[in-house]
Amino acid sequence: MVHGTHNAVADDRNKDIKIYINGEFFSRDKAKISVFDSGYIVGDGIWEALRVHEGVLVFLDDHLDRLWTSAATVGMIFPFTKTELTKTIWNVLNENQMTNHVHVRIMITRGIKKTPSQDPRLTISGPNVVIIPEYKKASNESKESGITLLTSTIRRGSPDYLDPRLNCHSKLHEVQALIQAIEAGADEALMLDVNGFVSTCNATNFFIIKNGEVWTSTGQYCMNGITRAKVIEACERHGISCHQKDFSLFDVYGADEAFVTGTFGGLTPVTKIDGRIIGTQSYGNMTKRLSGLYQELIKEAVANDQR
Repeated sequence: MVHGTHNAVADDRNKDIKIYINGEFFSRDKAKISVFDSGYIVGDGIWEALRVHEGVLVFLDDHLDRLWTSAATVGMIFPFTKTELTKTIWNVLNENQMTNHVHVRIMITRGIKKTPSQDPRLTISGPNVVIIPEYKKASNESKESGITLLTSTIRRGSPDYLDPRLNCHSKLHEVQALIQAIEAGADEALMLDVNGFVSTCNATNFFIIKNGEVWTSTGQYCMNGITRAKVIEACERHGISCHQKDFSLFDVYGADEAFVTGTFGGLTPVTKIDGRIIGTQSYGNMTKRLSGLYQELIKEAVANDQR
C-alpha cells in the first residue's frame, strides 16, 4: 500500500462508480476522453477537489471560488454558472447514491483540439468536464504514524510564469519532486520557493510548530489550499498564534512539530524531514489540537448547511 497523505481505506464500492463526462455517465472501465483533449495534449486544464460529509459538500463556496479564479487566470470561460455546476455535482452524487466519506474530483479542460497544438484558437469544442466521485476515507495509519518528507531540489515556480497558487493540470514539476522523495525513501516531497524559503509539499501545504506558535509560508509560492486557510481560521478563532512568513530549513529542523494539510487527509503529522526526526512524538499535541479544531469547522459547516 502507498503510504502518504492520500492513503485511503480500501472500498470495493469504487469498482461500480459512475463517472460524469460532459453530461453522460460511464462505468469506470468505459470512462474515456479524446486524445485531442487540451488537458491531455498540453496540460491545458484546471481542477478542484471536494469532500462530502454527512450529505454536505463541505466548504463548497470556497472551492467554487477557487475554481472560478483558476478559470479566470487561464482565460477559460465556463458555459455554466456556479449554481449549475453545483447541481451537476449533486446529480453525480445522487446517481451514485453517495452521501458520506466521498471525495469528488472535478476536472475541466479547455476542450477538444483540431490538431495537437497549444494554441487555444485551435480548440473546436467547449470545455470538457469530468467529475469522478469516489468513496475515500483517509487511513488512520498515516494519522497515527505520520509521514516522512525529503526536500526536493525542484523549486516551486515564480508567479510570473506559472503561479504556484493555480490548480492546473500542469503538475509535472510536482511529480518530479515526489519522484525524488520516493527514490530517497521518503513518502512525499517538501519544496522550497525561488528564494530558498520553505514553501509547500508536492500535493499538500506545510506547517511547523515552534514554541507553541504555528508557522506556515507566506502563501505566495504555495497551493491556495482550502484546508490550509481553515487551519489559519481555526487559529484565529481560538487565539493560537499563527504566522504566515518566510522561514528556512534551519527553522524546520528545529521545529517541535510539523504537519501537512489537504482536502482529502485533513491534517497529517510529519515525523521526519531529510532524515531528521521532528519533535518527540509521531503525532504532536498541537497537531492533534488543530486537527480537532479543523474537524469542528467541518461539523459547523455540515450543521449550517442542514438547517
